[in-house]
Formats: sequence, structure tokens, C-alpha cells
Amino acid sequence: MIVLDGTVISVTTPAMVDDLGLTLSGAQWLSSGYAVVFAALLLTSGRLGDRYGRRLLFLLGVATFAAASLIAAGAQESAELLGARLVQGMGGAMVLPSTLSTLNATFRGRDRAVAFGLWGAVMAGAAAIGPLLGGWLATAFDWRWVFLINLPLAALVLGLGVRFVPETTGGSGRGFDLLGLVLSVVGLGSLVFGLIEAPVVGWLRPRADVELFGFTWPQQAGVSPALIALVLGALATILLGVVERGRARRGRAVVADLSLFAVPTFAWGNLTAAMVAVGEFAVLFGLPLYLVYAERLSILQAGWVVAAMAVGAFVAGARARSLAGRFGPARVVTLGLSLELVATVVAAVVLPSGPPVPLIAALLAGYGLGLGLASAQLTSVVLRDVPVSSSGAAAATQSTVRQLGSAFGAALAGSVLAIGFAITVPQRLGLVAGVTGDDATVMIDYMTGTAGAVIAWIRAKGTQGHFGVLGPQVADQLSIAFAQSASAMLWTAAAFIALGLAGALAVERASGSRPDRSSEPLGSSGRG
Repeated sequence: MIVLDGTVISVTTPAMVDDLGLTLSGAQWLSSGYAVVFAALLLTSGRLGDRYGRRLLFLLGVATFAAASLIAAGAQESAELLGARLVQGMGGAMVLPSTLSTLNATFRGRDRAVAFGLWGAVMAGAAAIGPLLGGWLATAFDWRWVFLINLPLAALVLGLGVRFVPETTGGSGRGFDLLGLVLSVVGLGSLVFGLIEAPVVGWLRPRADVELFGFTWPQQAGVSPALIALVLGALATILLGVVERGRARRGRAVVADLSLFAVPTFAWGNLTAAMVAVGEFAVLFGLPLYLVYAERLSILQAGWVVAAMAVGAFVAGARARSLAGRFGPARVVTLGLSLELVATVVAAVVLPSGPPVPLIAALLAGYGLGLGLASAQLTSVVLRDVPVSSSGAAAATQSTVRQLGSAFGAALAGSVLAIGFAITVPQRLGLVAGVTGDDATVMIDYMTGTAGAVIAWIRAKGTQGHFGVLGPQVADQLSIAFAQSASAMLWTAAAFIALGLAGALAVERASGSRPDRSSEPLGSSGRG
């Protein structure tokens, strides 16, 4: 449910843009707003689960997620939909670390490897199936069904969770780190907010009056709200580190256990997870928009293309465990990221030439193969040397860096597309005799403001629109501009995947030098 709702939005965004009039910034916030709240609350949720019970937090999170899904399904305005997505992020933040820490505390030995392998395979499969499910629901019914479908799933999960999921805790009785909780929420939330908004409102100074949560930030203020958010986030995060180190030295409870980063597999694994998430969500944000508006596919057709990732992910997920037994989990992660990198680079090379859709689907299937291999084993590798008593905090930390990466990935993709439009739209429209420079400037704003939907509008008008008989030519040139901008976005994604691959190689070296502690007894973090 949680991962599905993070990716199902990608292919249904065009339908929401058309129905609710979302801008490119608003489209980014459908994915990134969810990730902002998710990232801001993960550390808090992990510690709360360790203290008060992981199953309890899991069930509360599922209920919260379902309630927010109902609100999103009934949204009549973009602000209402975005608000519901923020509440979904709250529920997701309670669910995700609870699942990981419960697995880490419940299963040992071979069973633990199988459990994490299945967890990773489901995560990868859900991420890949999301676009197909979203495309089918939006086409056969309405985009609102991508949220309504969560309600019966939540009811089923709540019933099965009460019956079968054991309650576990971290066994900590050292107090409650309220200051750490506040600093983690303020720091992480502000950093992600600043990263998302800076490309839109300006990094240093506001480009125009900015509407934020019902208030107007005037252009005359001289300093961008995104810059203030980034500075506030950095200061709060630094202060969090100081406070947590001091509390740890005194033996008091902490929300962010920084000592975990002394474990090489945990430290390098988290860096890998963050970089890969940036690349993955950059791909998932931009490609569906390109397929619908530039390639003229329907939402369902775009969903089928992106769902080629699911085929690759499921095939790889089925093989990941046997490969891990033969070569080691860390080597499988490296292999998976290598496949992701190759597929992304090839896609970036061929996209500007307007490749056939089956080729795009084949490349996404290759990407899915890598995604399935890497996702199925990375979490197990990252948590393998972490004490069970800290599994909630460790799982929350890993989930946090993933969500920070996904939020930044969506924000980065939107920013690269916007920059690409500013460069390529004037170049392409300059080839159409009769289109003025002023027209090109206006079309840059339209391409950014509609996330590319203006191409479909111009094409639908034919020769009866603003450009008259030039309309079809303008639409064709804007499609090429979108393809070139999307290629730049894929090159950016590839750069971050390459950084993740470098981190995976470091994880492989570190895991080869430390014993696997997965066969140790359950310890103090058993069933509560």
C-alpha cells in the first residue's frame, strides 16, 4: 500500500493536472509532499515503535493512511488533494519502519534472509506495478480510484495484522527524547521543503510573489522562502546531531542513534539507498509525462509501458535470493545497480531521437531487473550488523534517507525539465516560420505551468487554435523539446545511480570484512 501510493501517482498525474489544474510545482508536490512528511516523521516513528510497540504503530499508521486516502478520493481542489497526500505521508511514516523493525526482531537465520528478500521483492514489485494500476484505474474508472482502492486493502491488513503480527519493542526504558523528535521533524521537513520549492520560487531571492499555506510571500522580501527553509533545516539537523551525541554520552534515550553510522555496512548502505532513490524517482516522475504528452499515449498505455519495470522486478526478485546465496547479498546489490545504470544511460541517449515505444518498454524492463535485484537485498545488507534492540531506529533511518532521496529525485526531475524547457522550447519553435520570440517565451511558461499538458491542448485544437495552421508543427516541435528535456533528466538520474553504485561497491567491501550476525539469538527485543 505505502510504496504503491508513492508510485501510482506518477502515471495518473496527467489526469489530475487536467481535472484539478495542477501546475508543474503542484505535480511535483503530489509525489514530493508525500515524501516530505514521510521523511520528516520516520525517525520519530521508528523510536515510538521501539518504545511503545511496533505492531501498535503499524496498525495506527494503516488506519491513518486509509482515512487520508478517503479524503484524497473526494478532493475537489488541488489544495485538498495535496493536504490529503501529506496526511498519507504521516500514515506511511508509521507503517514502513514498523514493518522493517518487526521483521528484524522476529526472524533470524535463514528465515530472516527469506523474510527480507520477500519484503524487498514486494517493495520493488509494488513500485513497478503502481504505474500500470494507476493507468488502468484512471482510464477504466477515474483517477480517484487510485485512492479508493486503499480502503479494502487497509481493512484486510488491519484484520490480518491484529491476528498474525507479533508485538515487539526495543526494551528501552531510558526516557523520551522530545527535543530530538522536534528537531528531526523540523530539520528533515525543512530541508526537503526547501529542495522541492527552490527550483520553483528561487534559490536565493523570490522570482515573484509566492503563495505558501494561505499566506503570500512578497517578491520584495528579498530572500527566498526556500533559502530560509534550507538554512533552518540545516541548523536544526546540526543541532539534532549535537543534542543526540550529548544524550547518548549520558546514557539517555535518543531518536537518532548516530552510533549506528559506525557500522560500515549501515553507513555505506544508507548512502547507496539515498542516491538510488534520487535516480529512481527522477525516472518515475518524468517518463510518464513524456509518454502521455510527447508520445501521445493514453494514460493506460503509458501505464503498460512503465509497468515493464514490474516484469523485470518480479523476475529479478524471484532470482535474487538464490543469487545472494551464491554470490552474497552485497554483490547482488552491485549487479542490480549496474543494470539500472546501463538502462538509464541508454534511455538518455536514444530518447531525443524519438525511439519506438517498445524500445522504451524494453529499457524499463532492464531497469526493473536491476531494481528487483538491488531492492530485494539492500535492506538486509544495511541492517545485518545492527543490534536488534535498535532495529526500529535503524529501519527508520534507512527509510528516511530513501524518502529524502525520493523527494529530492522528484524535485530534481521537475527542476531539470523546467530548465530544459527554457532552453529547448525557443530552439525548437525557432524552426517554425511565423512563431515569434514572444510566443516562445509564453510557451516556456505554459510547458512548465502545465507539466507539458499544453502539447495535448495544442494538438487537440489542430489548425483552429492560437497558432492557426502552424498548430500541428508547434505541437511536434514542443514534443521534441520535451524529449530533449526528458533526456537531460535521465542523464541526471544516471549520475545519481552511478553514485549509488560507488556506494554499493563500498558496501560490498565492508560486508566482506564483517561476520553476518543474522544467526544470533533474538535477544532483549523479543515479543513484547
